[in-house]
Amino acid sequence: MKGFMRWFQSSTKMKRWIFLILIGILLTCYGIANVLVAKEMSFTEVGKIIGIFVVGFLSIVFGLVFLNKRTLEVLVESTDNRMDQKDKVNVKSLIFNKTVYDQGPNIVVIGGGTGLNTVLAGLKKYTSNITAIVTVSDYGEGQTRSRQELGILPLNDIKDSIVSLSAKGQELEKLMNYEFQGGKLQGLSFSDIYFSAMKEVNTNFTDSIMKCDEVFNMIGKVLPVTLDEMNITAELANGYVVTEKSRIPEVVYDKVTKINRIYLNPSNCRPAPGVLKAIEEADCIVVGPGSLYTNVIPNLLVNGVAKAIKESVAIKVYISNIMTEPGQTDNYSVSDHVSAILDHCGKGIVDYCIYDTGEIVPEFIKKYNSEGQDLVDQATDEVKGITFLQRNLSMISEGFIRHDPNLVASSIIELICDDLKYQDKQNDPQYMMLNNKLRHDKQIQKRQKQMERRNQKQLKNPKQEKKNQSKFSSKYSDRIASIKEADEKSKKKMRARENRQGLDEKRGRVKTKTGNSKQTKSPVKRAASAGKRAVKSSREIEGRENFEQTSKPKSARGRRSLK
Repeated sequence: MKGFMRWFQSSTKMKRWIFLILIGILLTCYGIANVLVAKEMSFTEVGKIIGIFVVGFLSIVFGLVFLNKRTLEVLVESTDNRMDQKDKVNVKSLIFNKTVYDQGPNIVVIGGGTGLNTVLAGLKKYTSNITAIVTVSDYGEGQTRSRQELGILPLNDIKDSIVSLSAKGQELEKLMNYEFQGGKLQGLSFSDIYFSAMKEVNTNFTDSIMKCDEVFNMIGKVLPVTLDEMNITAELANGYVVTEKSRIPEVVYDKVTKINRIYLNPSNCRPAPGVLKAIEEADCIVVGPGSLYTNVIPNLLVNGVAKAIKESVAIKVYISNIMTEPGQTDNYSVSDHVSAILDHCGKGIVDYCIYDTGEIVPEFIKKYNSEGQDLVDQATDEVKGITFLQRNLSMISEGFIRHDPNLVASSIIELICDDLKYQDKQNDPQYMMLNNKLRHDKQIQKRQKQMERRNQKQLKNPKQEKKNQSKFSSKYSDRIASIKEADEKSKKKMRARENRQGLDEKRGRVKTKTGNSKQTKSPVKRAASAGKRAVKSSREIEGRENFEQTSKPKSARGRRSLK
């Protein structure tokens, strides 16, 4: 009885909605009673009765809705540990928060680099039980002044994972990457100073990283795969051995060979505290995406990690890369990626492989082709015993092909839901929450895509009338638009070439005319020279005639005198 009376305390704010429901019931009954008792009614009386009935009915509906809402708020206030500071927390926002009941699946993500951060950014919307096991493998590389001064481990991948799991990633990213420009701290980064201070306070490096979730309000936790020095060494197909991680792609490319195997030096690296326990308790283990030979496989080669994954009953998923990497996975297919993992770690490390559909605009692929990269071949026939799932995972971000965090996370959660459904756990709260969240997110993604397409059409053709489109045109509208743009550019180039050729021809004609004018005389000059020649010839003829006339009489006189 005491527990029942607590619902009517002033702090619960329940009595007002119960009172509203009672008023609604009274008004509804009053309206029905008038209809039953009255023999004759005018139009005004009918209008009053209808109005009273409608007000009463709406009072009942609103009272029930707000009563249930307030019941849920009371449940949140009594169960959520974040309600210790009620003044700073909005209870209404916590109702729809995924961490209210903390019933999300326990997911372990193993890898490093941007691929790992992409998966973490997407999964944190579905569950708070995330553990990121991150590579620490920059030993032997060029150290920054900050690392030299503070003497800390290479923590770039760990820092990026912390940023990805934080509630305010953009602000934390600016803070963690900040490098002091003046004073005694010049050249030191905030992240290195923070990790160094946390290590001094907690006297344990692993504990200092695990407590970052409390300091930065992270969703999940981050663990280094090992605290020992881990140097990645590559043995190439031609027998050449590369001992520096950063030089592996360069040497492979220069020697025109491929990587035969990867191993750690020293080979007895111990896993960091908490790594094996996290794998053992996981509901799903995600490997990749990321650089296959420098971020993915080295984590699995740490002592005990691969064995713990094989012995785990969790779902084991590998997220394949979208593009190949020059010097590492040239001409690799999806099955080649999986085969490389199995060759290094053995069978039982992967149950499912999720890979992209490859539906990417060709113009963006050409950019990667110029750098020696290409789409990962979708051949999956060479590996047996693994389920390959083709999903749409890619997006274009700032001109680069990337994994979409939301699409990758939804593919993983969908796989977990299918597994729960296979275990006949449709009524399990975890399944119901994940399935509803998944449906809601898919609807939002569809709406966002439709809005983006409409905005693009309005920007390109603001006056064009809307027309019904086929499924093909709606699905491949981005690719069709890019092809049209490429055609327009090629046409413009052809026109420019034709214009240049026309100008060159005109210039050639002008040059030939000027050259001929120098070699030949104009018609006026020709007429003048012809006149001069005619005058000369006429004078010569006249001179000859005069000479002949004068010479004839002299000869006659001479003849007469001789006679």
